[in-house]
Amino acid sequence: MLVSRCPFSLLLAASLWLPAPALSLANSTPNVVVITIDTLRADHLGCYGYKQIRTPNLDSLASTGVRFERAFTAVPVTLPSHTVIFTGTYPPLSGIHDFAGNKLGATQTTLASVLKNHGYTTGAIVGSAVLDSRFGLNRGFDFYYDHFDFNRLQESNIDEMERPGNLVADVALDWLNKNYKSKFLLWMHLYDPHYPYRPPEPYNTAYKDHLYDGEIAFADEQVGRLVRFLKEKKLYDDTLIVLAGDHGESLGQHGEKTHGFFIYNSTLRVPLIFHLPAADAPKPVVVNSLVNLADIMPTVLRILDFEVPSGVQGENLLPLIARKKPENSRTLYSETFLPRLHFNWSELRGVETDKYHFIDAPKPELYDVSKDPEETNNLLSTRPAVADELRARLSSLIVEYSAGHELAQKTGLDPALMERLKSLGYAGFSGGGSPTVSNRSLPDPKDRIAAYELFSDAMSDSQHGRYQESAEKLAAVLKTEPDSIPAHYILGLNYYRMHQYGPAVEHLGRVVELSPDYALANYQLGLAYARGGRMDEAIQEFRHALDLDPTNFDAAYNLGSAYLEKQSLPQALAAFRQAEEINPDYPPPHKALGKVLLYQGQVDEALSELRRAAQLAPADPDVHATLAKALAAKGMNQEAEEEMRRSEQAQPQQ
Repeated sequence: MLVSRCPFSLLLAASLWLPAPALSLANSTPNVVVITIDTLRADHLGCYGYKQIRTPNLDSLASTGVRFERAFTAVPVTLPSHTVIFTGTYPPLSGIHDFAGNKLGATQTTLASVLKNHGYTTGAIVGSAVLDSRFGLNRGFDFYYDHFDFNRLQESNIDEMERPGNLVADVALDWLNKNYKSKFLLWMHLYDPHYPYRPPEPYNTAYKDHLYDGEIAFADEQVGRLVRFLKEKKLYDDTLIVLAGDHGESLGQHGEKTHGFFIYNSTLRVPLIFHLPAADAPKPVVVNSLVNLADIMPTVLRILDFEVPSGVQGENLLPLIARKKPENSRTLYSETFLPRLHFNWSELRGVETDKYHFIDAPKPELYDVSKDPEETNNLLSTRPAVADELRARLSSLIVEYSAGHELAQKTGLDPALMERLKSLGYAGFSGGGSPTVSNRSLPDPKDRIAAYELFSDAMSDSQHGRYQESAEKLAAVLKTEPDSIPAHYILGLNYYRMHQYGPAVEHLGRVVELSPDYALANYQLGLAYARGGRMDEAIQEFRHALDLDPTNFDAAYNLGSAYLEKQSLPQALAAFRQAEEINPDYPPPHKALGKVLLYQGQVDEALSELRRAAQLAPADPDVHATLAKALAAKGMNQEAEEEMRRSEQAQPQQ
């Protein structure tokens, strides 16, 4: 959430935060450990008053440290929320509103980059591919353990998107064991509470009626392993530990099963706990003032007595930790662009004060959270003046914190990866224009929650290979949302995977009509045409996909294959070479070129391409068999026999 002050209190701005009493740090600058637990509601932890769970390790950190009772994220989505944490800036400035469209801008400073410049050894271990280094949060980390195999991200491998918490902790402890004698920053990200909820035993049985809590209890165990290591190495007292959720989980409130679609406090409020390294630091402390995850970076830097970079927008929380009550309360900003970027429905933006939560939407909402924490009674009609004041605050701080521009860069992800991410539901579909410009003519997400949840169920079915069930649900979505780009897109993919190429062409063609610049839709439409034997149309779509996105090496390769089907060998060779130029390490065009060149009698060139293909795809028996033929054609019989043996021994690629 962005932070601002009431317009009528601007004259007090200079005196709002008084200098905090210095914390006396033990011996020297402390180590820093940041632990983020994905999808963690504050009100589902024992230390926040929840009675149906055992979280002894988190409770222990809170009981001896600083617990922030009212901490909030700015955006209930993993990547942008972690960007807020590690840059101390908000989405209007960072440009990270969602997942996969943007990556961290080259000019943005991170907590890790600052500490690295101060001589820290830095390491990060993340539990989900949505925090892959391609999105830029690896900046400043010497060691960034993502290591997700995107080449295997098909529907049957959806679980490859995340890593269980025990494996994350294993790698974290291994890294610590090698680096604990240096001054270090460690970030450990646990993804387990994220849907679907499948905790391992004994948590699956102990929490069989509330599996979400079982995932949290399992994550608590991994936190305990890390804390025990620090204590065993006598590092605990000299380590600053920050533990935070990145966002919450709706769990059915307001009709939302998970998170990201709405910005109610069920997904905005998160736990935030500091374990301070100073022996004489004030603890335990419970802070009741509003704070934001953007405050983590500047607070950590001030505890370390490091300068806070000028671009950081969060607040230093040391005055609150020192029990210094602020003269004025804060106004916190929140947003979600998921409805806008994925479905072309309105984005949501809001502000929260000590008393009120205002959500700007085509149908605005106002809640008195001091009396109505569940946000069930919309007061907009009875308190219009309050709503107008909060809307004005929202408008002013959007301008204040955007600084007139966004710092993000396009991800530049390869087309195959983007396609896999889209098919898994992690990337936006509509493409659209600038997300910083509101459009109140778009549908209100409240009026689309049923369609969204039905689409989400259909997406889950598609991810797990239940294509017919997914298709039936998407057909129902299209009855109320006939121009839904994601519904037509996933429906087209479902039909393609069921080998029903006519319906696939119909729905993917509709996507292209609705979004002419949707390059991946053109590519998928080309595949559907090709599978249906309509090579002229396939060639047209592949060419158009390449015009829109010249980096799509898959489109170039399939363009060559389509020309080959038409016996247009010069055009096929040109397309295969184009695919090679775009991605020299992509095996299929090398193999295809080798076959065509061998057919044309250009044996030397064929050998070069086939050797490269065999190097890149050693488990492909067809590559070795074709290479054997080329070697035999050159009279290199012994090598040809060796390649035939490799062909017989090789297993087809999965």
